Amino acid sequence: MTPGLSQPLLLLPGLICDQTAWQQQIDALHDIAVCTCADYGSLDSLVAMAVALLRTAPERFSIAGHSMGGRVALQVYRLAPHRVTRIALLNTGSSPRAAGAAGEQEARQRGELVALAQSQGMRAMLLQWLPPMIAPHRINDTVLVNSILEMMSRKTPEIFAAQVRALLARPDATAVLDQIHCPALVLTGQEDGWSTPAQHAAMAAKIAGSNLVIVPHCGHMSMLEHPAEVSAALRDWLSQPPKA
Repeated sequence: MTPGLSQPLLLLPGLICDQTAWQQQIDALHDIAVCTCADYGSLDSLVAMAVALLRTAPERFSIAGHSMGGRVALQVYRLAPHRVTRIALLNTGSSPRAAGAAGEQEARQRGELVALAQSQGMRAMLLQWLPPMIAPHRINDTVLVNSILEMMSRKTPEIFAAQVRALLARPDATAVLDQIHCPALVLTGQEDGWSTPAQHAAMAAKIAGSNLVIVPHCGHMSMLEHPAEVSAALRDWLSQPPKA
């Protein structure tokens, strides 16, 4: 049996994203993977999101998470490593919020975005928040930008606030990386200033046998910015025999 068909693939979107973020990969991989995209609802804890996903997931599955979804994927693995046959971490991180001034600054900046969404609406917030997440040369790509704006605008300010709380309280998952003993893909964009190539190289170094992929000319929204390259990397990852 084709390896991808032997296990379903659970896709975890990032902050206020939905299946649209993964749709091009779902279409590209339909011949080798049965894909399901997660919905976190109004949960405001990464661990609670992981618990909810495990409650409805198949007994065994491959898992791929983008950005916040990658952090949730690490919590899924921490809670149920025996159920995860492969793991892919895209444009993400494993560290907790920094202590001291840096952590306070992150909380303040995220809080300002939440306040803007609540007072002026999601689109007003997104016009401020989104540009740094895309590779600079794609900022004027109206098709790309509008697709992301439309996707994220479907979430409410209340859901945005809940997911921001989850991120600010993110647990330290660095120790989980050393515990991963299944085929692992670690991927980010060369121009991702949020989840840098150096950060991903450090994560990959902690996961035995992992494959590190840095997508050229790509920012944080890798699946939408360079769908073909991301799909190819996922196909290679899915071709590896799953953990027994």
